[in-house]
Amino acid sequence: MSESIKHECGIALVRLLKPLDFYQKKYGTWMYGLHKLYLLMEKQHNRGQDGAGVVNLKLETEPGTRYIFRSRTNESEPIKTVFEKIKSYFAKCSAEQLKNVEWVQRNLPFAGEIFLGHLRYGTFGKYSVENVHPVMRQNNWKSKNLVLAGNFNLTNVDELFNKLVYLGQHPKNYSDTVTILENIGHFLDEENERIYRKYKNEGFSKHDITPLIHKDLDIISVLKESSKKWDGGYVIAGIVGNGDSFVIRDPWGIRPCFYYKNDEIVVLASERPAIQTTLNVPFEKIIPLKYGNGLIIRRNGECLESEIRKAQEPSPCSFERIYFSRGTDADIYKERKKLGELLTPQIIWAIKKDFVNTVFSYVPNTAESAFLGLIQTLESYLTRVKKRKILRTKNKLSPSQIEKIIELRPRVEKIAVKDVKLRTFITAEKDRNDLVAHVYDITYGTVQKTDSLVILDDSIVRGTTLSESILRMLDRLNPKKIIVVSSAPQIRFPDCYGIDMAKLGDLIAFRAAIELLKDLRQTNLIEKVYRKAKEQENLPKEEILNVVKEIYRSFTDEQISQKIVELLKPKDLKAELEIIFQTVDNLRRACLEHNGDWYFTGDYPTPGGNKVANTAFIDYFEGRDKRAY
Repeated sequence: MSESIKHECGIALVRLLKPLDFYQKKYGTWMYGLHKLYLLMEKQHNRGQDGAGVVNLKLETEPGTRYIFRSRTNESEPIKTVFEKIKSYFAKCSAEQLKNVEWVQRNLPFAGEIFLGHLRYGTFGKYSVENVHPVMRQNNWKSKNLVLAGNFNLTNVDELFNKLVYLGQHPKNYSDTVTILENIGHFLDEENERIYRKYKNEGFSKHDITPLIHKDLDIISVLKESSKKWDGGYVIAGIVGNGDSFVIRDPWGIRPCFYYKNDEIVVLASERPAIQTTLNVPFEKIIPLKYGNGLIIRRNGECLESEIRKAQEPSPCSFERIYFSRGTDADIYKERKKLGELLTPQIIWAIKKDFVNTVFSYVPNTAESAFLGLIQTLESYLTRVKKRKILRTKNKLSPSQIEKIIELRPRVEKIAVKDVKLRTFITAEKDRNDLVAHVYDITYGTVQKTDSLVILDDSIVRGTTLSESILRMLDRLNPKKIIVVSSAPQIRFPDCYGIDMAKLGDLIAFRAAIELLKDLRQTNLIEKVYRKAKEQENLPKEEILNVVKEIYRSFTDEQISQKIVELLKPKDLKAELEIIFQTVDNLRRACLEHNGDWYFTGDYPTPGGNKVANTAFIDYFEGRDKRAY
């Protein structure tokens, strides 16, 4: 994606199933778990630049000693900063002390058996270090302590927050993170009280009841009760102070989650390649957590996957496949190549089959896999074309003519090179736009005045970078025509499950549809949709219909694409401009098992999605520049 869109967070959980001295003897270090956590987080650094955090829990500690340790930061290079803070504790020790596992376990922080790491992209709440995961709910009873980290966004925080207030709680702030923490914490408290009353009635002393609570705590029941009303996409991992840990995935499978276990370790992450690389295990050994299920790791090391909520119609996020997840996953790599392949007919039509005078390239680097699929398919197409030419006229061709036919292939060049990062300290709009125009540099001498230039991008969301930077940059090469190709369809609706695309007015496809309605003097439809959205504003989310779909109903994809060209084309652009989008049907052909496409179609998997879409439209109509959740 050539423009910056914040998106899903990343999580990593490591549970050591053996004592620390086992890893010291086998792998030469008791820091084995910490090292694996670092690699898991580093291999997912694409999932969070706003902050990072780590929590470690020691299983067996004496009363009066700490057993939960946390390091968080919202500074730049957050992973590096977090682990440097952790390693600073070890730097104060002698070599002899660090080799003594028993001494380490008694005296050093982050020398425990359970690790939970998080990479944050903020889409709800503020960006202070207090909003960086893992978050904690503390108590003097071990089994009432709770640590959470997640990749999630809920559409009904207001509903859940009000429920907590109704129960008598006073949450410290209004956010989905705190709401989820207190929500699970409430039922965790109740589970503690249930077990306490049971054993108290049987005559056990308070001292003797504590270890019985640790043993009997029913985490599955706590998660089932907590998540009954959650509406959104989520993978939430947690640690309870007694040593139980867990992860739960939403019943629509919106957010991704994978785990691996053997007799030494249980590892969980948001992306499969992170586990593959970190532990050097084969693809088929890594298990996707089933929709609606939880992975529970008991304090004694027992590990089981169990249903928490009944699985719903599958809607895994297709943007994970198009852009967000790292392309080193075997399935994602194939799917992205397929996305490029399926664009071939539209591109051949756009260039009028003129390969001699067409240059192909891509921007940014994440579009490379789709570009490879496109070029391979174009080469196959040209092979068939060349074969037909030679067979049709084989007795009339000279060797030089045959050679000329054979040499025809797609002209591929590295056109755009990312040059600098946009510095956020530049706040003046004029200065910022000038800097955006220089984010990319170009390779001169690659394009002729008679050439069409085809540029493949992952997706076009707002179009700002395209208009302010990329098109002007490409125009300096003096092509006859610029054809921008998006491997994703037109983004028409807001996201509410973790991607920072919540404002309708930011979406170039929505703006294009609005302009088309104005051109046709159908602004009454805009007002009609607004009234319909307002009429549903106070209905239960389950009764709300997505009325924003009506904005697009009168227009073909091609009409909206053409209007997007008009809106994004700089006035001083010399080249002709065309923009091509992937079709929704082709997206589904490429990503067969990841059909969560609500941002393209408006078909939200949860009722809260319709509520967010309508709210976003109301905010747009009333001129409020804010997220719709």
